[in-house]
Amino acid sequence: MSTDPLALMFRSFRLPTMASVWEECVERAEKENWGYRRLLQYLCESEMQDRRERKMSRLIKSSGLPDGKTLGNLEEKLLPVKIRRLLPGLLDGGFVERAENVLVFGLPGRGKSHFLAAVGREMILRYGHSVLYTPTFKLVQQLLAAKKELRLESELKRLDRYMIVILDDIGYVQQDREEMEVLFTFLAERYERRSVMISSNLVFSKWDQIFKDPMTTMAAIDRLVHHATILEFNGDSVRAQRAKEKDGEK
Repeated sequence: MSTDPLALMFRSFRLPTMASVWEECVERAEKENWGYRRLLQYLCESEMQDRRERKMSRLIKSSGLPDGKTLGNLEEKLLPVKIRRLLPGLLDGGFVERAENVLVFGLPGRGKSHFLAAVGREMILRYGHSVLYTPTFKLVQQLLAAKKELRLESELKRLDRYMIVILDDIGYVQQDREEMEVLFTFLAERYERRSVMISSNLVFSKWDQIFKDPMTTMAAIDRLVHHATILEFNGDSVRAQRAKEKDGEK
């Protein structure tokens, strides 16, 4: 660690990158005849870039996003035409700023989870948004445990720190009334304030299997669709298509 007085001051001001590159920058500035403005700009840019990379790393780590499900390996040619057309609009991030939702429907194997994970990852990398990706059943169990321990409010506040919560496979969740209530409470708390992205193998007409009570089902759907982009993955199974392609290569 450098004992240069300026480097020590940079560290005291919590500017670790500037402290670590300071002596090297001074040497380079002297060789290349930098002015003070260029030196200061280089130092600030180095600090800013490192901070951004550290932030992205923290956000990715805390997001729970599955490895390998990225935009780079999303097979866009297999997506329905309408979804390919709407994808650039989602990637501009405006839906997050407007606290809108993204609701994705389709049978298993259509690529819904990969699509949501890829968009969520881009929201982190492009805009620094905080994202949480979780199976719906897991979130419900966490909320239920918090309610039983009388800390549901604090758990909802913790979740509120995420600009986007991605609930995967909501259609597989068939709760009892208490579990249904905590899920509804979570959705109601985020209404018009934070975005949710949801994948479901059940169309809305079958959501009474999730929320049981017709009035609660209607209220949940009403809040979700009020400000939402709804996407239907109505093509063939992506997994089946990949299997056919592999068979064809043999």
